[in-house]
Amino acid sequence: MKHPKWLCASVFASAMALATIPAIAQSPAGTGGGAGGESGSSSAMPAQQRNPIISREMRPRFREYVVREARPSFTYPNQVVVGAELPSSGVTYYDVPAEYGVRGYRYTIVNEHPVLVDPGYRIIEIID
Repeated sequence: MKHPKWLCASVFASAMALATIPAIAQSPAGTGGGAGGESGSSSAMPAQQRNPIISREMRPRFREYVVREARPSFTYPNQVVVGAELPSSGVTYYDVPAEYGVRGYRYTIVNEHPVLVDPGYRIIEIID
């Protein structure tokens, strides 16, 4: 059965548009998301970990910065995972220096893991 060209083009365009929606919905606004980078052991990790906020190239420098700052670690009773919500009080949140190219997020240390946190206190990236 032969289909009109306009129908094939329309179906293709619709499929391409739908394929981009999950990526847009999972990418934090204004961050641009870097490429690559792995921090975690699950292949089903959220997109924020597959496309890190702090680029692969900057991660070692940021990790060194965090270690050098020697911030205290907050004890969290649950597993430290992307998406976990931290309390708004009782945890100290620190600004990420501009040199790391991260805007709109802060970091803290949770169970000895440095993490990036969004304005809603949700962990968006684990820096290991």
